Amino acid sequence: MAVSERALVGSILGTAVGDALGLPYEGLSKRRAARLLGPPTRYRLLPGRGMISDDTEHACMTMQALTASGDDVETFARQLAKRLRLWLLAVPAGAGLATLKATTRLCFGVPPHRSGVFSAGNGPAMRSAVLGTAIDDLDLLQKFVRASTRITHTDPQAEHGALAVALAARWAADGLPISPGELAAELQSLLPDENAQRFHKLIGQAVESAARGDSAETFAAMLGLERGVSGYVYHTVPVALQVWFRRPTELPEAVVEVVRCGGDTDSTAAIVGGIIGGASGKDGIPADWLSRLWEWPRTVAWMEQLACRLYEARSRRTPLRPPTLPAWGVLPRNACFAAVVLGHGLRRVLPPY
Repeated sequence: MAVSERALVGSILGTAVGDALGLPYEGLSKRRAARLLGPPTRYRLLPGRGMISDDTEHACMTMQALTASGDDVETFARQLAKRLRLWLLAVPAGAGLATLKATTRLCFGVPPHRSGVFSAGNGPAMRSAVLGTAIDDLDLLQKFVRASTRITHTDPQAEHGALAVALAARWAADGLPISPGELAAELQSLLPDENAQRFHKLIGQAVESAARGDSAETFAAMLGLERGVSGYVYHTVPVALQVWFRRPTELPEAVVEVVRCGGDTDSTAAIVGGIIGGASGKDGIPADWLSRLWEWPRTVAWMEQLACRLYEARSRRTPLRPPTLPAWGVLPRNACFAAVVLGHGLRRVLPPY
């Protein structure tokens, strides 16, 4: 696999649009989401506009850390830890509890190899698609996924899910026809320990479900997730992969389909968008979705610049200085985002129920 600038741009932008599309539906059941917001075919956080959450922010920080570290895993961990500290100090409006605990530990001087907490949330999975898109060496990819995971989550299940997403993104970016069975077999060879057997069974079920042509909602119901896909990585990742197996280049359709499942919609859609974006590139993302992202200073243009800088670093096999964000821009943006989220939350208490 050769690292592709097109795939890197597509992956980060696919993450962003999936995140923004799914964010208003987060935590709602399928029935309530449909009645309250309507179909997830356009942004609904603001009238006709979308904003990103921690899913995209973490993917961007991962890209920055990878740009600045080259192939040095320890440097990558330190770079990601530094950015996580700054992210927390900028008062983000929302994040997973495990990530907040781990990042707080980082702020108090705990080193990145000891900062993680025991959790199987999907935080590491939501930032691993960009790793799979950027790193062509499989052994090196495993090391980076492990470092990225353990900085916040130490439960092996979190690493299993993150590696599966990274591997899927690597396949997608390679541009070859998708073989779900071969991917499942490769994942099993990378995770041969007994602790991963339940995960392999779930991925096998995703392969079989995709072969039957089941919808994401049907597969989620098979897993007991009728009300929505939870933030537990063994729920999120199999559903995301099942959608990708069936729609390997159809980013808009795949993202909409997974949001319709309900639950942790911003993370599942961000993961699906990050994987498929590596195959479809920016051209596979509706222009309207990109132009209606209401974001600054983390704009679409800035994310493209970041992806291009990472491509340059990976091509030259040397660390480079990544694009950064001004603190004076991030703080007011986060305050504005918090106000928007609060307003959206208040809207949820009103009918229709």
